[in-house]
This record gives sequence, C-alpha cells and structure tokens, in this order.
Amino acid sequence: MSPVSIEPVENAYAFPLLIGQLLHRPRAVAQDQEIVYADVMRYRYRDFFARLHRLAHTLHDLGVRFGDTVAVMDWDSHRYLECFFAVPMMGAVLQTVNVRLSHEQILYTLNHAEADVVLVNRVFLPIIAAIGKELQTVKHFVVLEHDEDEALPEGFAGEYEALLASAAASYDFPEFDENTRATTFYTTGTTGLPKGVYFSHRQLVLHTLSGLAALALLAPQQGGLHRDEVYMPMTPMFHVHAWGMPYIATLAGVKQVYPGRYLPDTLLKLKEREGVTFSHCVPTILQMLLCYPKSADVDLRGWKIIIGGSAMSPALAESAKARGIDVFTGYGMSETCPLITLAGLPRQEIGGERDTALRCKTGLPLPLVEIRVVNPEMEDIAHDGKSTGEVLLRSPWLTQGYLKNPEQSAMLWDGGYLHTEDIGHIDESGWLQVTDRIKDVIKTGGEWLSSLTLENMISAHPAVAEAAVISIKDDKWGERPMALVVKKPGAEVTDADLRKIFEEAAAAGKISRFGIIERIEFVEELTKTSVGKLNKRAMRRDYEA
Repeated sequence: MSPVSIEPVENAYAFPLLIGQLLHRPRAVAQDQEIVYADVMRYRYRDFFARLHRLAHTLHDLGVRFGDTVAVMDWDSHRYLECFFAVPMMGAVLQTVNVRLSHEQILYTLNHAEADVVLVNRVFLPIIAAIGKELQTVKHFVVLEHDEDEALPEGFAGEYEALLASAAASYDFPEFDENTRATTFYTTGTTGLPKGVYFSHRQLVLHTLSGLAALALLAPQQGGLHRDEVYMPMTPMFHVHAWGMPYIATLAGVKQVYPGRYLPDTLLKLKEREGVTFSHCVPTILQMLLCYPKSADVDLRGWKIIIGGSAMSPALAESAKARGIDVFTGYGMSETCPLITLAGLPRQEIGGERDTALRCKTGLPLPLVEIRVVNPEMEDIAHDGKSTGEVLLRSPWLTQGYLKNPEQSAMLWDGGYLHTEDIGHIDESGWLQVTDRIKDVIKTGGEWLSSLTLENMISAHPAVAEAAVISIKDDKWGERPMALVVKKPGAEVTDADLRKIFEEAAAAGKISRFGIIERIEFVEELTKTSVGKLNKRAMRRDYEA
C-alpha cells in the first residue's frame, strides 16, 4: 500500500516554524507589558516590537544580509533580548559570545563563526582592542552602553541606541526555510578548542513550545510559569540562550527583568522592586544569594527558581525552601538547547517526606523528549532506579552537530542518539537521576563511586557552603576520592568532623568503604568554568601536581 500524502490546497499557508512567529501572541495580548533593564531602561512590549524593526534596519544598513553572522558581547540586557529576535528574523545568525573566555578563545570563536558585525558593551572594549587586528571577517563594530560624552572608539560604526533612534521603525522581515541556522555559541568543555553549537529556527521554536508546555504541566502549587509571572534570568544570555527562557517568557507575554551583571545587590534589589517570581541559575548563584548578608532583609517567598548546570544538593534545596523559595532541578546541556527534563513534583508529594529528594532529582522528560540509559553496547538498562548507564537523548531540538567539526559531530551522534556522557538511572515512574559525568566517576578498589553522591553527603553538614569531590590517582587502588570544601562564613569544622560522615555511612551500608574520603582540603573557593560549573578537570590537574 503506497503512503497517503497530503494534497496541497491552493492559497493554503504553510506555516514555517520561524522565531518571528513566537511574537504573534504577545503582540496580540501583551502590548503594555513591561521589559526592564536594571536601572537603565524600562519600556513596553509595543516599544520592543518597534525596536526589533529599527535594529534590523540598522544591521541591514551595516551590510548584514541573509546568512551573515552578528556577534554580541554584552551582559544580560534588553539589547540582548532584541538581538535574540531581530537577528535571526532577518535570516542572519546570532552568535552569543562568552565574554568570560580568554582573549585567545574569544578571538578563535569570532573567527571560526565568521562574524560580520560585532555588538560590544563598552566594558569589553579592551578585549576588542587586544584582538581586533587578528579578526578575519568582522566589517563593523557597534558599541553598547556608551557614554554620550565620550568619542566613539576608532573603527566603530556607531552607538546602539543612537543608531536605533535614527533607523526606520518598519522592516520587511522575510520568510525562509525553518531549518535555517538561527544561533551559534561555543562550548568550552574541558579540553581542546571551543566547539561551535548551532540551532535552527525550527529547533528553537519547538524547544520554546515544549518548554512552555512542560512548565504548564507542573502542579499549580509548584514551579509553573503563568501569565502573571515576572521573569528574571540569572544564567547568562550568552550561554544556551539563557536556557531558552527569554523565548519562553516572550511567547508567554510576561514582564521581563534583565539584571546586567549578576551582582547580589542588584539581583536582590530587582527581585524586591520589580516583584520577580521566576528565575533560573546554577547552584553557586543561589548559594551566593542565600549567603549574602543583605538577603536576610529581602522577602524571597514565592520565588520559583530552576537550578541547573550542576547538581543541586539537598542541603542547598533545604536552605532555599527555608526562605520560601520554590526551587527545583532542570537538566540539559549546551548541545540540547538546553531543556530536557524538569523536576516537577506530583501534587501529593509537595511538602511530603520526599519533597526535597524529588526537587534534587534530574527530573521527568519534556514533551517530545526520548531518554535512554544504556550499557556500553547501547542496550537499554532496566528502569529500576538503580541500574546505571550512559544517558542518550533524542528530541527535535538537539544540535545536529558541531560547526565545521564533522569528526566530533559523528561522535556526538554515534548510533543515532545524542551521547550526553552523563551516567544515570531511570526509575519505574520515569524519573531520571544523573549520578555523575563519565569523566568524573571515581574508579577505586574495583568499584565506581559517584562523586555527586559523596558531595551531597558532605554538603549536608551545616558548616559547609560548597564541596567538590574529585579523583586522585592512587598506586594501590587506582583512584581515591578527595574532597575540596568551602566553609560558610564564620563556621568551624575539621576534616575529622567531615570524615566521620563517610565512616558512619559506610558502617550503615549506605556507601562502600572505598567511599570513605581520607583527604579533605579546605579552600577559599572552588574552581569553576566560565558558566559557573565546577571545573573538576582543573581541580584534578592542580591537586595531582
């Protein structure tokens, strides 16, 4: 029997999944909603829509055409949100530049992505001064947040706000193939040059729709994003589109607040002044806010915060809950756009004995996400909540590869599934729990120890602010675990106090005797990557030396 195809109908509109289509609903229902940039800018969605046209005209006047790349070097701002939409809506590619990389890495990413125009915040002008002569494709620079009394830097086409003010407020955004590349950014990993991750219009639209659906599916008492929320990101817009949440927030038509740099004073002030109710961040940002002295004077109740990037410890979750924060885990990675799971609690579990444990689990899959946990032969492992293997993924928004890197792309998609290099297990109810990175598992005495399990145990001590457990080479056992611990301000604890935690857990059969950590070092801070994740490779290198 031959397949039945859909007969084309004359004049029927084939709706392409383009980023610009996300604006139909907010344009219809949220014209007067606010967008706020710290203490710098406040305007309405109606102004936002007009500014998208002005930005597109400005870029077009600078020579940007279909397929060209526009790079942005900025803190989280209304400008970044405008670029999230206007640049790909032109058919150009938005490159979000990780400003925390080294000068050499930033130079590499701009040249590798073949950036044509660079929009750069004045605070990053020294970077451009240092690398400008080695940029191979950049034709124009635009300065952001520039002092009106200062002369433009040499070689700059103009200042962002001035250029928009002089541009026309009506641009004819084209329609094109939904599989057109919309964004590019670079993930550093722990070895080698940064790898370019890219996403199409279709992928970003589907990620936005599925993310919004997943948040709507959460229990009314926990975690959901609703039309009356006030959204503020606390993960950088240069990293995986701030987890895709600005697209979701704009589609939902909610009030949006952009804080610039993540300074505790600024974040807490905006939370209180603007009534922020929905955010997302890595554990270290939440820890910073909770430990900041002035936070005691700010009412944090009702603040929904998704935690990702690194595992959330039960101790951190309990601290947040004690302040009235509705905290829960989200999971993803640079290559996944990024949302894959959310730890949405069933209504009957909220406030119960398993409340904290479930909030710290990796979570349940978003709509359209397929998750497998497999052995080295890519055979499925039982969903018993115990058997572990590598986490493999499929969904319509996973990156199709690394830019100009076919070898690494083939490895990423070996066997037709995206390889996360995370180890985890799935229980009978479909909950995923990532237990470690493949490269971070501690292989000792013929056993595999989860560094995350050991970190959670040590983080439960009331004197511990942060902890990282790494593997150190050992002549007898192959590897042994070592703990690096940051104390809470003014707290006192000894290595013997912390070692006792593992000795008691081993005696009770909760962990193997090989999990008893004998070497514990107290440090001022833990080494992190440019996006706030624990950099265990760097820690291992430092302490093995």
